Amino acid sequence: MNPEKPTPEPGEDPIRDHVFDGIAEYNRRLPNWWLMTLYGSIVFAILYWMATQHFGRSTDVSRLDVEMQRIEAEKIASSATALDEATLWKMSRNAVFVDAGRATFQSTCASCHHAALTGGIGPNLVDAVWIHGGSAEEVLKVVNEGVLVKGMPAWGPVLGGKKVGEVVAFILSHHTEPVK
Repeated sequence: MNPEKPTPEPGEDPIRDHVFDGIAEYNRRLPNWWLMTLYGSIVFAILYWMATQHFGRSTDVSRLDVEMQRIEAEKIASSATALDEATLWKMSRNAVFVDAGRATFQSTCASCHHAALTGGIGPNLVDAVWIHGGSAEEVLKVVNEGVLVKGMPAWGPVLGGKKVGEVVAFILSHHTEPVK
């Protein structure tokens, strides 16, 4: 069943050669506003894709890693009633605790121990020589209680247990965990 192609009246646009279900189409160009909308959305999609995937924006994998680190930090913080050796080493391998500890260290400890932990007025914190013991619990004790004879104040009452733990985690992040 092929209906005949209707003939356009004079002054009308030409009709296409095919007819489907009795519907004939005009053979005319799409309007410019429609074409500009189409081309603009294509350009926007390409630029958006490049901006989100290639030019410095975080990828899904990196966002997932950050979120997993945050979740792990929440688990460690909620399960740790007391900061023991194993918990402090776990904290030192978690970016959330290390970043928080870095911020606290920069504001309170860097004036004596230098921002790179290499020492100055206070001792070097990245070498293998520890004056008051190098285990995680001994470092925590020194930061908490201080060493008044050497001029280090007790930071436990000033910072609180959470921030002291984060600072210790930051310091331990520059070291390797001892083999047991």
